[in-house]
Amino acid sequence: MPIPSNYEKTSRMTAKEAAFTQLQQWIIDGTLQPGEKLNDVELAQALGVSRTPIRESLQLLEVQGFVKLFPGKATQVTEVEQEDINDLLPPLAALQALAAELAVPNMTPGVIDDLKKVNTEFAAAVRKEDYFNGLKIDETFHQIIVDTAANPYIITMTASLQAHVRRLFFHNSIILTEKSIEEHDQIINLLLEKDAKKAADVMRENWVRAIDEFHSIRK
Repeated sequence: MPIPSNYEKTSRMTAKEAAFTQLQQWIIDGTLQPGEKLNDVELAQALGVSRTPIRESLQLLEVQGFVKLFPGKATQVTEVEQEDINDLLPPLAALQALAAELAVPNMTPGVIDDLKKVNTEFAAAVRKEDYFNGLKIDETFHQIIVDTAANPYIITMTASLQAHVRRLFFHNSIILTEKSIEEHDQIINLLLEKDAKKAADVMRENWVRAIDEFHSIRK
């Protein structure tokens, strides 16, 4: 079980929070591969913590569907199933659309400027075909809107779904298109115009369209 030794440690977190965040990231980006068996002693040594926060983190990761615990036997990273996109994106699209709608009353010039800046970075990544970074930037764009909506339940639920989407995309060759850039621009303009309904509609389409694009690549 190869584990990086030069990872960036997160500050201002409890041992359990830091362990959970790092293990989840390693599972998402493939450092810990689907089907790989995990050793809590090795993980504890690698992260510089005791086995207790590792075990607690693995329990949380099992609840979220990232690992499977076999008591007395092993802990294993779950497999990545391409068809999961059909179950993941529709609820995430609905939550993101609701976030766009709720964000309208809280929208400020500063938030609009942040969205424009991030979408410019996203466009640059797409046009360079740097899809790995493009996915990260795309997530930042949507997270700004979710945070602006300021609903703790939406923040929690989207974070959970987004983590699975991120893992699915990282383990498959995803091609980002100009259409996503255009939809981001539309969303920004609609938020600026305070048209909550249309902003929600475009946001939902932005996510649901990814299902068809995902499957078309694999035909």
